[in-house]
Amino acid sequence: MSPEQKLTASLISLLEAGTTPWRREWDASFGGHHRNLLSGRRYNGANPVLLALGMHLRGSALPYWCGFAEAKASGLSPRKGSKAVHVLRPQRHQAVTQSPSEPAEPGTGGVSSDGCRTWISYRPVALFNAADLEGPELERLLCRRRRADGLVQRSEPQRFAAAETVLAAWPVPLVHGLRQPCYDPALDRIALPARADFHSAASYYATWAHEAIHSSGHQARLNRDLSGRFGSPAYAREELVAELGAVLLGDRLEIGSDTANHAAYLAGWIGLLRESPRLLLQVLGDARRAADLICPEAPIQSPVEMEAG
Repeated sequence: MSPEQKLTASLISLLEAGTTPWRREWDASFGGHHRNLLSGRRYNGANPVLLALGMHLRGSALPYWCGFAEAKASGLSPRKGSKAVHVLRPQRHQAVTQSPSEPAEPGTGGVSSDGCRTWISYRPVALFNAADLEGPELERLLCRRRRADGLVQRSEPQRFAAAETVLAAWPVPLVHGLRQPCYDPALDRIALPARADFHSAASYYATWAHEAIHSSGHQARLNRDLSGRFGSPAYAREELVAELGAVLLGDRLEIGSDTANHAAYLAGWIGLLRESPRLLLQVLGDARRAADLICPEAPIQSPVEMEAG
């Protein structure tokens, strides 16, 4: 069974248990972002969703990860029986084409004037969570990572103000006052309940992010199929794109993704994933493109490192 098949099978089991495993409130006490335990580098692209799922599967509260070889070089090793989570590492390729005008596959690359075609593929890379590691250096490395993360933490008002700025800049009108949040493709408009109707500011911004992801699929933007009716495969697929896209936005905006969900969505997602195990990676690609359109990722930088103590 391939890594993606194993991941999909695990996800189906969790959905059957009534769980949406990528959902969590923003936990600044552990830095919030998924980072490499040793370098502090943030994992980007669609990988925060895969790592959130991995955390849930092992009941961990530590968003810190590293590969087997780098763990071993630091005096760490995975506990017996622990399993890796596979993330996606992009690889850029280049080849000379027969004709400079030869088209590339949509969304994968392009052809330059000298006839060189470039494209990106993704290969799975195995990571272990810090909760699955052991060794005499582990506690010191965890303390160092927590101290480094503490230097870049923002207060809750700062995070919400920044989220408001990003979402308000998204060029889709927002109105308040409806009972249920929604995006209307015909009007190209997002509608939300009044702010006071949400149980928290984080829930308000997470819901706004979810509907913004839907609006990215408008034909003038990413042109996804938004025509599905409730209960149809097209509807379930688009809801999964919005769900996972909102998780990515929640990570980038540091607001989390703790929002309510309709139980019927879980059944629809289970059916889709059973039919095509590759669907998860396809949906993750759509979710990443949507999040990139609304809130492009900043250049990834490691947090300031502390002296080993």
